[in-house]
Amino acid sequence: MMNHWYRHLSLLLAATAGAQAAHATPPIPAEYRVGGFVVGPQVYSFRFFTLFEAIEKSAQTGGRAIELGRNLKISAEHPVAFNHEAPEHLIPLVKEKLKQHGVKAVNYGVVPIPTDEAAARKVFEFARTMELSAIITESIGSLDLIEQLAKEYDINVGIHQHAKKPNDPNYRIWNPAFIRDLVKDRDRRIGACADIGHWQTSGITALEGIKTLEGRIISLHMKERGALGPGQHDTIFGTGITDIPAVLAELRRQRFDGNIAIEYEYNWHHSVPDIAQCVGFIRGWAAANPE
Repeated sequence: MMNHWYRHLSLLLAATAGAQAAHATPPIPAEYRVGGFVVGPQVYSFRFFTLFEAIEKSAQTGGRAIELGRNLKISAEHPVAFNHEAPEHLIPLVKEKLKQHGVKAVNYGVVPIPTDEAAARKVFEFARTMELSAIITESIGSLDLIEQLAKEYDINVGIHQHAKKPNDPNYRIWNPAFIRDLVKDRDRRIGACADIGHWQTSGITALEGIKTLEGRIISLHMKERGALGPGQHDTIFGTGITDIPAVLAELRRQRFDGNIAIEYEYNWHHSVPDIAQCVGFIRGWAAANPE
């Protein structure tokens, strides 16, 4: 009887493990990587264009991934913002456009996730339908529900950080150490969207922040800056003080496998060549530093 019970338990555990493995989010394929990293623009870089134009521009940069936002209209023919509230019949159109240009949508954000479960589920359902790896948010007041849904949908959630707000002491998520402590006892699917540009505005070096959040980085908004502190704009990788090579080396050491979204908030209408140089910098670094 005891042997029968153990055999039954073993079969049950094996079946459960198999089901979990089948449900697990698969790694992003190599065809969407640059030098081993998942790299491409954040659509906010193309905020003055339609989503279809942003996808086309993303492909032109040499990036193979894109982080979706929630405000870009799909196209002139479909002037509807593409997000979790968009009509479902428009999703195949966006998927086909992505496929046409060889670009994979990997993340969605920055998007509020409410404490109302039905409303929060719409965000996660959208992410699952679009086959995304992660959702990016700043809704730390919803973390209990977010953690529940992240487990259920097996989708990562990265907490984004804007720069320090001198007039709002309650805004604390600008600090990587605060995010580290906030998520340390949470499911591993909950972590940070490390916006290294905003860190630098707040006086935190990119490498310092990356090290602080070791093991809990879901994705990055990667930006080069000319100096620490406010008043700086984004520049081409390798032309500022960010030390992108050291950041890439640290990410590799940490075995980071999320996406690097290049959020280029400068030269808005003609940024494709600049972003292409950023993508090329990552490709060149990886070629010069093989694993």
